[in-house]
Amino acid sequence: MKIFAALDVSDKTTHVCVVDGDGATVWRGVCATDPAVLATTLDRHAPGLERVVLETGPLSAFLYHGLIERGVPAVCVCARHAKGALSVRVNKSDVHDAEGLAQLARTGWFKAVHIKGSATHLDRAQLKVREQLIRARLAMSNQLRGLLKLFGLRMGKVTTPAKRAERLEALLSQKPELRPILAPLVAGLEALDAQIAASTRSLKARARLTRSASG
Repeated sequence: MKIFAALDVSDKTTHVCVVDGDGATVWRGVCATDPAVLATTLDRHAPGLERVVLETGPLSAFLYHGLIERGVPAVCVCARHAKGALSVRVNKSDVHDAEGLAQLARTGWFKAVHIKGSATHLDRAQLKVREQLIRARLAMSNQLRGLLKLFGLRMGKVTTPAKRAERLEALLSQKPELRPILAPLVAGLEALDAQIAASTRSLKARARLTRSASG
């Protein structure tokens, strides 16, 4: 008999529902949101598992890859598509959502989503970190400009950290009492400059390595 399962995932716990080929519930329960624990649970309560589905979400890539590595036939399905199918059910709860997803796993009425590899997620995370650092630097730089303008000091156009430091020195020499006040902000900008430069070097090295491997 074919066995199907579904995972209704939350941060700490996951509701699991197992059904047979006729749609009858074989087992349902809750376990920790961890691929090792989930794999063990499915191995115990869903022997001969044909397919287990989980919806797209913040933890889907982590769980999907962890389950696949452990030999679990996992499929990630579009959360929006699944929500449309589950919305027709009368009772809305984690338990009933898990059961509804299990029925989707059984019938195949779902839209599978391709989950990118771990290396891709690492690259994306690195890009996101750099993007956030640049946003933080821009916000702090604008704050610095605004504070200087309160005292009639204009930063003007600066294109590099060195130019900014040079311009700041000229401005603060006109109003030295601002040095200790603005020092934490200036130090923060310098730290961000260093982190952004390091991130850029790392990304360029990664790009060169990728090109070399593909060539």
